[in-house]
Amino acid sequence: MILDKGYVHGGDIYSRPIRLDFSANVNPFGTPEAVRAAVRAAAEGLSAYPDPCCGPLREKLAAVNGVTRENVICGNGAAELIYQFAAALQPKKALLPVPSFADYESALVAAGCEPTFYPLQRENGFLLGPDILDAIGPDTDLLMLCSPNNPTGRSVPRELLLAILDRCRKTGTWLFLDECFLELVDEDKAFSLAEHLAAGDRVFLLRAFTKAYGMAGLRLGYGLCKDGALLERMSRLSQPWNVSTPAQAAGLAALSCPDWPQRARALFQAEKPWLYGRLTQLGLGVLPGDANFLFVTGVPGLYGKLLGQGVLIRDCGNYRGLQADDCRIAVRTRAENEELLRTMEEALRV
Repeated sequence: MILDKGYVHGGDIYSRPIRLDFSANVNPFGTPEAVRAAVRAAAEGLSAYPDPCCGPLREKLAAVNGVTRENVICGNGAAELIYQFAAALQPKKALLPVPSFADYESALVAAGCEPTFYPLQRENGFLLGPDILDAIGPDTDLLMLCSPNNPTGRSVPRELLLAILDRCRKTGTWLFLDECFLELVDEDKAFSLAEHLAAGDRVFLLRAFTKAYGMAGLRLGYGLCKDGALLERMSRLSQPWNVSTPAQAAGLAALSCPDWPQRARALFQAEKPWLYGRLTQLGLGVLPGDANFLFVTGVPGLYGKLLGQGVLIRDCGNYRGLQADDCRIAVRTRAENEELLRTMEEALRV
């Protein structure tokens, strides 16, 4: 449980009246019916403990991702796996580009590591540059990346990501790569390292069902890693039965719905450029990115003005390296996006 003042993420629709949530970047079509049906069916078995090994789910994830069951670990959401990874690795020197997802730093600090920050430059559109290679040395235990990055939406270019992988191999550096938004990225830009991993690679790929399948409330994430010893240490750090029976059933059902993320990607291909254009017409600075959200700036107090109208966006002022008027806005359906714009026009006139 998080105490009232301890929540620093989007999606808080509980502490105040919210009619539209643009702060959480989940599939705008919600949860597939097959997943909801699986959860309802799983409720019949709630008197039994969940499978502690997530056996069938890991088998299916292994088959889908071209790895073995021993290369897959499941968690109570991707966030749990971030903390487990840091606690299992216990890095002395970690390199963290910022701004990025706040829980990377929190997990490292909880594991006793004070990270070294690599500032992404606003004037360069927060793109990760090739000079990151020079920052990875033999004393760098860990590099943590998010692609597309949260909250900027910028992906690490394919060539640079492969160069980073090669550099980490040479220096013995662990590479933690968060790919949680990848399934909602246009296929021509959705580049994963999964097919480039070799035995012995010190790489951990983080995935989740949260965004692509609208399963934020079920909490189900997973990781791919070829280092069985690390996954064993992570497993020992987890509480027993950390993935519930409904969550495991939901994951299996979601994997039978590969068209669900594709449907959302088709929507984003139309809605994202349209929303980008309308936001720029309103005078906002909008960063082009690859994810299913837009990073906007330039209107002081925008978050509070919209909140007063029951519309929630993500205030990014608490991200390291960002400022008070930086915000993140999810791309949703045309009707929802139009309502957002109407509310924003009214709020900006005040």
